[in-house]
Amino acid sequence: MKKPSFARFMRIILTLLGSAIGGGLCALVIRIYLMFDSTRELETLSIILICAGVTLLFALFSWFLAPRITRSVERFVGAMEVSLSETPLAQLLSSAVGLVLGLSIAALATQMFRFSVPEMFFVSISAFVYLLLGYLGASIGFKRWREVPLIGSGKQSRAERKIVSGLPVGKILDTSVIIDGRIFDILKTGFVEGPLIAPQFVLAELRHIADSSDPLRRNRGRRGLDVLSRIQRELDVAVHITDADFPDVAEVDVKLLKLAKQTGGSIVTNDFNLNKVADVTGVKVLNINDLAGALRPVLLPGEEMTVLILREGKEVGQGVGYLEDGTMIVVDHGKRHIGETVDVVVTTVLQTSAGRMIFTRIKQAA
Repeated sequence: MKKPSFARFMRIILTLLGSAIGGGLCALVIRIYLMFDSTRELETLSIILICAGVTLLFALFSWFLAPRITRSVERFVGAMEVSLSETPLAQLLSSAVGLVLGLSIAALATQMFRFSVPEMFFVSISAFVYLLLGYLGASIGFKRWREVPLIGSGKQSRAERKIVSGLPVGKILDTSVIIDGRIFDILKTGFVEGPLIAPQFVLAELRHIADSSDPLRRNRGRRGLDVLSRIQRELDVAVHITDADFPDVAEVDVKLLKLAKQTGGSIVTNDFNLNKVADVTGVKVLNINDLAGALRPVLLPGEEMTVLILREGKEVGQGVGYLEDGTMIVVDHGKRHIGETVDVVVTTVLQTSAGRMIFTRIKQAA
């Protein structure tokens, strides 16, 4: 006998659930109809036929919609499982405590208006309050877990910060930040201190990129290895090469997150996606792109500056130049000054998702 699959089981459950919802909604609509139109009555047979028809309609709708719902549920559960597996246990416990407290407050709050509103509206209001306060409690507990006594700062948190396999608490270098190269100059200034940790799986990825058949990737990989070598040779910063690895994990980013959790260290990167995932999982990240953005000069409308116009802009008559940090300068009526260094006046500063754009006009001679 063939065992029923999960999809078939879910289809039956969803069909029964849909028929129950249809029958309940039909009975509720008929009850409201009779409540507001008491002069009209419906025969029992008519009510049974109407409810049976609506129930059958909802059951058919649920039957055909069940496979799509099942696939969506499986994807959602899979994504949740991956996310929760990377979340510290203390953070999950804090979220659960917040959920329980939120539901407890909701239970007390709903009792205040239990007898002051009709039963029909009380059920709807109660459901809304329970969902709202439960979500708020779980969300606050998830985000503020480090501040919860005996959870965020207890024995477990201290254990996470212990040295793993003789590895000190330091800053773990990501592949992208080594290839980028700016980490060398930042370390040279002394604004970021060591010790630095370079895992073997990051070095293996660098070597793989350096051996690529694509010339661009090969040059990037070799530059990353050169940057790491220069840090070891020229800077007074301790660099630890660790063999710590997670064979059950394939992705380098996930390995970095696991290593950071175990050592209590922070990840140095310029990878936007890794930055977001680390924020969710509670790992500290130093993003050098954020540092570069914070150090850009602040320009206000009316300020004057000197710019070399390099090329024509998109609009008619515009010229385009750049600041040293790569910020685009658009000069109105600057097309005829391409190749010249001119004095301009800032008119507008536009911040976009791709960076800043500064619109200027040529300064008029006094």
